[in-house]
Amino acid sequence: MTAWPDRPPLPGVVGRAVEHQQLSGLLDTAPLVTLTGPAGVGKSVLARAVLEEHTARHDGTVVRVGCWDGLADGGVTDALLRAAGLPDAATAREAARALALRTAHPCVSGRGRGEQPGRTERGERADSADRANPRPRAEQPEQPEQPEAPTSVPQPGIAVLKALTAHCRRHRLTLLLDDCDPVLDECAHLVRRLLRADPGLRIVATARRPLGLPEERVETIAPLPVTLGEGIAGPAVELLATRTGPAAPELLVTVCQALEGSPLAIALAAHQLDRMSLPQLAVQVGADGALFYSGPAATVRHTSLYAAHAAGYALCSPTERRIWARLSVLPGDFDPWLAGCVCTSSDVPAAAVDVALERLHRASVVECVRDAGGAHPDTGVALPPRYRLPRAARDFGRAKLREAGEEPSARRRFRQACAALAAEAQITWQGPNQQVAVRLVEDEQHNLDAALTHPPQDAEDALGALEIAVSLWFHWAACGYRQEGRAHLDRLLLLSRDDTALRARALWLAGYLAAQEHATATAESLLDQAWRAAVMHADSDGLARIAHAHGVLALYRQDAATAVACLEEAARHHSRDPWFGPGPAHSWALLAIALAPHDAARAKTAAHRAWEARHSDGDFWLYSTILYAQALAERAHGDPAAALRACRKALVAKKLVGDPLFITGARHMLTGLRRAVRSGSAPPDPSAGEAWWQHRHPTGRDRNPEGNRGRRAGEHAG
Repeated sequence: MTAWPDRPPLPGVVGRAVEHQQLSGLLDTAPLVTLTGPAGVGKSVLARAVLEEHTARHDGTVVRVGCWDGLADGGVTDALLRAAGLPDAATAREAARALALRTAHPCVSGRGRGEQPGRTERGERADSADRANPRPRAEQPEQPEQPEAPTSVPQPGIAVLKALTAHCRRHRLTLLLDDCDPVLDECAHLVRRLLRADPGLRIVATARRPLGLPEERVETIAPLPVTLGEGIAGPAVELLATRTGPAAPELLVTVCQALEGSPLAIALAAHQLDRMSLPQLAVQVGADGALFYSGPAATVRHTSLYAAHAAGYALCSPTERRIWARLSVLPGDFDPWLAGCVCTSSDVPAAAVDVALERLHRASVVECVRDAGGAHPDTGVALPPRYRLPRAARDFGRAKLREAGEEPSARRRFRQACAALAAEAQITWQGPNQQVAVRLVEDEQHNLDAALTHPPQDAEDALGALEIAVSLWFHWAACGYRQEGRAHLDRLLLLSRDDTALRARALWLAGYLAAQEHATATAESLLDQAWRAAVMHADSDGLARIAHAHGVLALYRQDAATAVACLEEAARHHSRDPWFGPGPAHSWALLAIALAPHDAARAKTAAHRAWEARHSDGDFWLYSTILYAQALAERAHGDPAAALRACRKALVAKKLVGDPLFITGARHMLTGLRRAVRSGSAPPDPSAGEAWWQHRHPTGRDRNPEGNRGRRAGEHAG
């Protein structure tokens, strides 16, 4: 753990050196500091430790009031007075009343000075009751008009506050209002009055949301980092290691990552080591299940993660509770649109979702992972905020959702929303900038994966999942995620047996991906099924896509004649559906690749036809394929320098949308062309080289950081 020379590690606190430094600095300058953060993040532990160290250096004392510990009658004010060693408010009011009567004007001080006989406290309460429930005028007894008391008579409330602030100033007390959430408004009102009475007072509050006062400085406490860089264990691992003793670092990291660095979750998980080994704990926390561990704690709400969140849940409004529960079906971060799709129903209007999201964020239930107002890197459009429900809050919300019997309906709405997202991405892919579609899928990847993998509830739900897989055809086929797409389609086709147009498209896509993966027998079987379905549905676009896929198979078999025939058939088709599948333009581009080693003139004509048939200038998938065909043609006809330039451009264009297979093959060709240009020798014999489709990614992995993830780093071909 990092520590500054003047800020030694706090006893009993691990990994909070930065927060220690910041909080200590604020205590020297700000009258009110509030520590906020989610349940179990360690706000109270940090506040007490820092205050003890701070007051020791300044020769002071901390007065703490636990607001969630069951306040007695009198509320926060009386609890604070008792903690400071002063009489409670009731006693102070009687003392103030006596002082007021002793020092009041003679006309109101006592009987001998004009006081009404029998004017006791009981009489005052009776007068108050009469004012609240007045009798008819005839029944009201005449009372002689009394002179008003002078304004110099002190009010008891002000006297109490003055006594408290004077006591704090005299004894150098710092006030700690701990866990203010159940009485947040009362705490805010008390703090406002205290600071008005003595602006020099120092107050620290801990709560899941700020008090909302102008003088307040808010310090948000986040969960502990699990790692500080590649191979460097973070404070969360250090905290777990103090409970486990010597252990394999990778197991500690696995546990802490699953627990998302929550100090309370780590402490409760460590208690489970009495009945299981660390490897068993790592497997259990890594599973997709609720982490409702329990263990000893100073307060009841910290004995389990469930209890910690139940305490905050009780403070939410009914609408906020419903939204919290329904958000639990979202596996990762989300924007307000997706939250509205999942949460809106007859009992939750759409307008209430945004308000509830903001309130849940202020209450540290949901995290804001991206603030609103940023610009989209590709379009410049303002981006909405994105939120995330941490795992422990998600587990609690899912338990409440199941108790209410609403999980099936919420999951169905979630899958329908993801189908809309996938359809939007498919249309955007054929628009002016394919990177926008790629980023949309990246942003929603965890949600789309969950909608694809969660078991469907019925046949209609299975069709919804299949629709998502089909709409994401470009993600699987053009961006390099072929294995993942095949796995989803193989599973969902088994669940969707009805002979529909959607199933016909899914069969073609599964066969096309199998062809790209060199699974020839599987591809031919699936394409045969797709052909029968296309004929039955009179789908001419489907037949053209099947011809395109057979052309790809022929290319892989190095059967140029069959490839040319199939691709020409697909290219000459006039597509009625421009959104789904590669389309005629890409068929022309692959035809150029098939012709390049044999007929340069026809290859150039096909490449020109491909570019003329494009949907937009932002079709980087098509552009990279055309450039690759041009590189093949130039290499085959003895111009390695021109081939090198075209291959470089193809690689740059392809990196914008990704595809490890293409990138690996293009780099292989680029290496040979560089060698030929530098040595001045003849270019490599095209018949001896391998085309890009004959390469497999060296790791065999589908998701690869150098594909469409790597373009964010601005990579360019060498």
